[in-house]
Amino acid sequence: MSDIQLSLFEESNFDQKELIPTDAKIPIPAGTYSNITELAQHCNQCQRCELGQTRTHAVVGRGNLKAPIMIVGEAPGQSEDETGLPFVGRSGQLLEKILASVNLTTEQDVYIGNINKCRPPNNRVPTPNEMAACLPYLLEQIRLVDPKIILLTGATALKGLTGEKQAITKIRGQWIEWEGRLCMPIFHPSYLLRNPSKEKGSPKWLMWQDIQVVRAKYDEIRQNIPG
Repeated sequence: MSDIQLSLFEESNFDQKELIPTDAKIPIPAGTYSNITELAQHCNQCQRCELGQTRTHAVVGRGNLKAPIMIVGEAPGQSEDETGLPFVGRSGQLLEKILASVNLTTEQDVYIGNINKCRPPNNRVPTPNEMAACLPYLLEQIRLVDPKIILLTGATALKGLTGEKQAITKIRGQWIEWEGRLCMPIFHPSYLLRNPSKEKGSPKWLMWQDIQVVRAKYDEIRQNIPG
């Protein structure tokens, strides 16, 4: 009898997993996905919120799947929706330059994802319901990549992951601990594009300070990793 009950339980568990992309009320427990490919398949058929109806591609992530640093953005824009890759427009090009300035690359050191996997119409900020529907996917990505450092670009990424409501101008550049991981809020590259000055105290100047702090912390962590 117990064997039959167990097989029924396993079957119902499987069905529950298959239902994940259909309804935001269905939870995504930690350990649901064994790899990012499996997670991406669900994201590309997901209708947990209305953004699924208007996407071209779900934008899951890019970079080293075992990167020590993970960057979390807000949501895809037009270029990202068309390609299925995060941070590939002007903001993405600037982000690559910022990383390269301290010898960090998405091939080796960095994995990039977003709070939301689908583009909101006209690039508006995702709603709280849209963020809540999509967040469990990001939590699974973080578990699978297992980064030592998470960089949160902009207020939406900061609030969406940690619940922190402070203005990004007040909290950027400060280490905060979230779920046992080191996180740093930083300016979104699109904000830097709108504020191109490099004068001392400007957003670009502050970003340069922040990314050097990140690089130093990264080096410190690598020295303390056994082997």
